[in-house]
Amino acid sequence: MSGKYMKFIGVLIMFSLLLFTAACSDSEESSTNNNENDNNEVNSEGNDLADMEEIEFSLFAADDNPSWNGMESQVGQIIKEETGVSLEADFALGDPAERISLFAASGDYPDFILPKGDGGLMVDAGAMVDLRPLIEEHGPNIQEVYGDYLDRMTWSQDDDAIYFLGTNGVDQEYWNPGNGFWLQHAVVEELGYPEINTVEDFENAIREYYEMYPEIDGQPTIPLSLLADDWRMLISVTNPAFFATGGSDDGEWYIDYETQEATLHYRRPEEREYFRWLNHMNNEGLLDPESFVQQEDQYISKISSGRVLGMIDADWSIGDSQTALREDGKQERMHGIYPVTLDDSFKHANMQEAGYLAEWGIGITVDNPNPVRAIKFLDWMAKEESQILNNWGIEGEHYQYDDEGNRYLTEEQREERNSDTTFDERTGINVFTAYGPNYGDGVLDSDGQPITINTPETVIDDYTAKEKEVLENYGAETWADLFPSSDEFPVKPWGAGWEINWSSDSPIAVPFQRAQDTMMTRIPEAILADEDEFDEVYDRFMDELEGHGVDEMEEEFNQLIQDRIELWGEDE
Repeated sequence: MSGKYMKFIGVLIMFSLLLFTAACSDSEESSTNNNENDNNEVNSEGNDLADMEEIEFSLFAADDNPSWNGMESQVGQIIKEETGVSLEADFALGDPAERISLFAASGDYPDFILPKGDGGLMVDAGAMVDLRPLIEEHGPNIQEVYGDYLDRMTWSQDDDAIYFLGTNGVDQEYWNPGNGFWLQHAVVEELGYPEINTVEDFENAIREYYEMYPEIDGQPTIPLSLLADDWRMLISVTNPAFFATGGSDDGEWYIDYETQEATLHYRRPEEREYFRWLNHMNNEGLLDPESFVQQEDQYISKISSGRVLGMIDADWSIGDSQTALREDGKQERMHGIYPVTLDDSFKHANMQEAGYLAEWGIGITVDNPNPVRAIKFLDWMAKEESQILNNWGIEGEHYQYDDEGNRYLTEEQREERNSDTTFDERTGINVFTAYGPNYGDGVLDSDGQPITINTPETVIDDYTAKEKEVLENYGAETWADLFPSSDEFPVKPWGAGWEINWSSDSPIAVPFQRAQDTMMTRIPEAILADEDEFDEVYDRFMDELEGHGVDEMEEEFNQLIQDRIELWGEDE
């Protein structure tokens, strides 16, 4: 996910006070634990994972997983039987940075952790095990999956440890846009398939349809709804500002490809105009008045009802709502995704490639009772057969083999995946891939078959009849066809700005947090202001950012960009 999550100042102060004591204590304990674990592993060496004594590992993930059903799902049961490992998972319900900061401050850690952008807090606390020697001795499948990308997981120029294994799909090919402006199929069909390229096009389509149909299924029509529930505001409110003005996803940063220099992205004059447009939408009565107070479940429920004409969001954020609409037979109320920009001078860069993003992933903490067993579990998850299980499920029930030995889904099996909102939770398919090394879409197994169920052909097969009809009227086969392709942009040698970590004592830490706190207040205030008050609010926002020392923060971050490019050896 994009962007760095917010860190509460109070928590960080507490973290600073407790860090030294916690780190020292944990260092002594981890030394003892590791010696015990080595002895345990010697005693069990030569046994398969399934023959070892059952063990339960705790896991904390910064991202929620609403489909998580422990090891009770069908896939979860097989994983437990094959490895003897159970995962007891815990997920962040609010701001994950708060939980991670408390872990770091207390010295009490889960066995596995996926901290996303806050891994630096854990590393600085001495909480993480260096995985490099474990991988070299016990991780042949891990090495096979990542190959040279393992080098990208090196923590820094001064620390060659690997603390986290990237959980992004390796060599992923992208056939879906991911981020954009969503518009109901019923809207574009009713209006004769107008061009949807700019915010003006998007606004006009919404306005015209809304005036024609102020109610849908007896409920008030909602022209445009946004989600600003905690960190999700970044995805639905602020990140679209850089997409709409020619930027790609570098989180809270806009990084100029030519100069390789960063700025806090909402300081750009272009983005000011994007937020001015949202202010205009609000003053025109076209923005859901609950956008800045509704919670995620309320937002998804509204969209699932079929009365929300447009959203600005990521596909993973609104995916459940689309499945629910499909399940209810409301194909015309599902949404298509369009490459909307502020005006025709900008090109939507959502498809720009960043190379393999390796730093955000899963790590083993010093509190893990058996790091060798833990790395062997991750190595098992990296096996080709395990990845097929996690993506395809159980042969004969979730997929079939044809006469030539090729895996495939029957029409009924494919429709079940697309229309049943409980499918992942019941089966465990797609649930565990986030917690270990995995290949992305487009990668073939040793038999030359796709490891995931997705191919360019199946992407199209998964569309509803209404989607295909809409795309045909736009002269496209897939939604990605509407977007500028990846080969229209250079590959970013720094990867993604949101994945560049810094230490807790970095000069960036405090001003970044202050800037985030200010943004979370001022952006909504600017959007909800009267039109003639917008500039006053936004000017105050810019002045406050300067008062937080963002110039120095940006200068420091620019050095981190250069360090990343040098570390990855991709400086052109």
